[in-house]
Amino acid sequence: MKDLDVLIIGAGPAGSIAASLVNQAGLTVRVVERELFPRFVIGESMLPRCMEVLEDAQLLDAVKACNFQQKFGAKFLNGTSISDFNFTDQFTEGWTWTWQVTRADFDLALINEVQRKGVPVDFQTTVTGIEFFPDESSLTTVQHIDGSEEQIRARYIIDASGYGRVIPRLFKLDKPSNLDPRKAVFAHVEDRNRQKFDEPNRIIVVNYAPGVWVWIIPFATGVTSVGIVGNFDFFATIPGDTTEQFNALVQGHPYLRERFGDVPLVFSPRKLEAWSATTERFYGKGFVLTGNVTEFLDPIFSSGVMFATVSSQLAARAVIRKLKGEAIDWENDYTKPIQQGVDTFRSYVMAWYDGTLEKIFYAQNQDPLIKRQICSVLAGYVWDQENPYVSDHAGALKRLSKLIDVRERINQPQK
Repeated sequence: MKDLDVLIIGAGPAGSIAASLVNQAGLTVRVVERELFPRFVIGESMLPRCMEVLEDAQLLDAVKACNFQQKFGAKFLNGTSISDFNFTDQFTEGWTWTWQVTRADFDLALINEVQRKGVPVDFQTTVTGIEFFPDESSLTTVQHIDGSEEQIRARYIIDASGYGRVIPRLFKLDKPSNLDPRKAVFAHVEDRNRQKFDEPNRIIVVNYAPGVWVWIIPFATGVTSVGIVGNFDFFATIPGDTTEQFNALVQGHPYLRERFGDVPLVFSPRKLEAWSATTERFYGKGFVLTGNVTEFLDPIFSSGVMFATVSSQLAARAVIRKLKGEAIDWENDYTKPIQQGVDTFRSYVMAWYDGTLEKIFYAQNQDPLIKRQICSVLAGYVWDQENPYVSDHAGALKRLSKLIDVRERINQPQK
C-alpha cells in the first residue's frame, strides 16, 4: 500500500483550505467526510480575515462566482440605541468586506473546487479508528456508505472534522470549555419586510434581554437567518417546543415582531445547545487539529469560520514544511498563535455576556481611534499586536469600561 502524504478528515472550509494548499505544494492528499454535501450547517456570517486565506488557497474566485451577499460591517441594536461598525473604518490593514453565506452552498463551492483541482474526496465515509506509528505515519480505518471498510496509510493527518471532533473523541482529548453552556433557536425566513429596515450588507445583532441576543443575517436570495441565543435558564421560561419558542420570542420583541412576525419560514425552527468545546492539545505525533476541532467559542462575533480558515492555513503550511524535511516547533509555530487569537475573542465573548461590551458599544461620544481598533477585532484581525485591544484584550476592555463609568458619573446632571 503506497503511503498518502496527507489525509484530511472533514470537507468543510478548514478541510477544503488545507487540501487545496497541500495539493498546491505537490503533495498527495485525500479528504474523507462523514456527511453528504450539500448539507446544512450554521455559521453563515464570515469575517474579512477569512478573505486572505481563501485567496492564498486559490479558492476565492470559486466563492465569488456564487454571488453571495457582501458584508461590509456589523450593526448592534439595543432598543433605540445603535452601534454600527464599518469594516472600511478599522485600525488594522486588511480586507474591508466579506460575505454572508448559506453554508451549504459555500461549503459545497469550496470542496467542488478542491475536487476540480484533482483532490479525491470521499463523502459519507466515517473514520472508525486510527493507529499512529513511531515515525508519525498512521493507518486510518474508514467505513463507506455501503458498509465496506478501507484502510488509508498516510504520513500525516489534518483533522478538520469540525463538530465531529474525530481525533479528540477517539483519543479522549476533549476537555470542558470555560464558557457557560448556551442554546440557540433559529430558522431561515422569507425576509419580505427587509426593505423597510436595515441594509442587507451587514450582520445585525439585537440585544433581546440581559445575556440574550438575536442574530439577523440577510442573504442575497431574500432569505434571512434569524437566531435567538441565551442560557438554558432563559429558555426554560419560554414554554412550548422549538417552533413555539421561536415564534414567541419573535413576537416578544418589537423590532423582530415588525420585521419577521408575519413572514413565512423556509424551514421549521431548529436548536443548537452547549456548543462551546476545547481540547487538551492542538497537535500530536502524526496529526494536527484545525477549526472547531481545536476550540469553538460562541456565535456572537462570527469567529467560527474565521478560526477554521486561519487555523487550517497555518496547519497546512506547517505540515507541508514538515513533510518536506523542515523541523517544526508545533507549540510556537501553531498552538501559541491559534491560542492567542482564541483568547482574544474569548475576552470579547465574555465581555459581551457580562455587559462590558454593551456599555462600550452604546457609549456616547466614542473615541474614533478606539472604535477603529475594536472594529479590527470584529473583522477578525486578532493577531495584530499593534492594536492594544488585541495585545491587552481583557485589560483594555476593562479599563475602557471603567473610563465610561467615570465619564457618565461626571456628566450626570447635579440635583
